[in-house]
Amino acid sequence: MMHLTFADKNLMTGDVVADLLMEYTAALATDGSADTVKVRCIGADGADVTATFVLGEGTPLMAETSPSTQSEPDNSTAITYMRDRLEHLSYVPRVTTEPGSVGADFADHFDEML
Repeated sequence: MMHLTFADKNLMTGDVVADLLMEYTAALATDGSADTVKVRCIGADGADVTATFVLGEGTPLMAETSPSTQSEPDNSTAITYMRDRLEHLSYVPRVTTEPGSVGADFADHFDEML
């Protein structure tokens, strides 16, 4: 289990979903986009809760380990969603103007097209 700190809230959730929240947040920030993800957690009072996280650039999210022996909430839907989105984000073509790149070739011929 891991503690998640988001703004002024402290929640606990499973290791995999916490790690994916961190990775997905970083990927969204790099991409310049944002998303919302619903995650099942355990609140500060020990109750089961569903938290909706707004993720993107500047998201104040931290995950830390916990010695808790509680069972992790089922987050299979959130895990699948974030893994799918991470795969999509990793294959988004990037325009670049480095020598020999597709973007550079286009830039070299842009004036000719005008």
